[in-house]
Amino acid sequence: MHDDDAQHGPLTGFTVGVTAARRAEELGTLLTRRGAAVLHAPALRIVPLADDSELRAATGELLDKVPDTVIATTAVGFRGWIEAADGWGTGERLLDVLRGAELLARGPKVKGAIRGAGLTESWSPGSESMAEVLDRLLGEGVEGRRIALQLHGEPLPGFVESLREAGAEVVGVPVYRWMPPEDIAPLDRMLDVTAARGLDALTFTSAPAVTSYLNRAEARGMLPEVLSALGHDVLVACVGPVTAQPLQARGIDTVQPERFRLGPLVQLLCARLPARTPALPVAGHLVEIRGHAVLIDGVPRPVPPAGMALLHTLARRPGWVVSRAELLRALPGSGTDEHAVETAMARLRTALGLSGLVRTVVKRGYRLALDPTAGTGTGTDAPPDAPSPES
Repeated sequence: MHDDDAQHGPLTGFTVGVTAARRAEELGTLLTRRGAAVLHAPALRIVPLADDSELRAATGELLDKVPDTVIATTAVGFRGWIEAADGWGTGERLLDVLRGAELLARGPKVKGAIRGAGLTESWSPGSESMAEVLDRLLGEGVEGRRIALQLHGEPLPGFVESLREAGAEVVGVPVYRWMPPEDIAPLDRMLDVTAARGLDALTFTSAPAVTSYLNRAEARGMLPEVLSALGHDVLVACVGPVTAQPLQARGIDTVQPERFRLGPLVQLLCARLPARTPALPVAGHLVEIRGHAVLIDGVPRPVPPAGMALLHTLARRPGWVVSRAELLRALPGSGTDEHAVETAMARLRTALGLSGLVRTVVKRGYRLALDPTAGTGTGTDAPPDAPSPES
């Protein structure tokens, strides 16, 4: 990373989508501090079940018949459960039950919630993975054991079934539900921008958010184009493997940090996004063509959408001539008049503020003025200068 790039932020010029309901503001702040433009659309909302009869019934069942093992899966859910029981006047009885059980915590945040309630967990997996929890339980043997599982949206497929097949009695504790967002318009806009390749990266922090996002795309009849964008053009970053699962089931590759936290997720984007747009040596300058801006020698220059569309098309074959017809097809809402390319090109050159970065090749089109002695960064040497006169 150049000093200038660090000064302006490693994500300068990139647009990142945030689908989180909880902690969206925190994630957005981490991204904007590093220069990103953030588009936020919650893919779901969390509805507490403090007054829900299901949660109260499940809690009563556990107070009447004490469990051997309790699995706490999320901090917000565990705290919500204790608070709901307090509201019903059974909080102390529930804490007594939890003290007497083998208490498994899925990760550090849940451990914090458990200890905040004056309890101590028996064990927690290093990976924060429910698969590791399942492996431990099955390895210990669960025949005849009564296991309480705090539900968190969508448990791993087969988790409850595997325990029951091994002879356990499983009681689900539904602390909150995932629901579609009350205002669906931001999510629809996020889907439109995704399909139009207007995002450089899209972040997910829960599997239910992924499912809600994909379900909405399907309901609008745009799932194939959204999956195509996620599979080829938009970097998909998930906070961990459980979150990534619904995407990987559809063949979408994702990136995940080693530690399942928002900070490492942002650090991962800071490393991966700039690496997808290598710096090109153009007319004596280093040029990085990012999502909605261009970095010239590390200094960001905002470029209108039409100009960015032209630059991205030229950069696919750096140094080679691209015809006006091909550039016209790349313009947003392009018609049939190639004069639109000349207009957009004039505005692009003004936005770049430097002459000579994009050359006109008379009667043929335009090209990036790649330095003739430099490689393109794509493994292809710069082409020789075209024989046609240039301006």
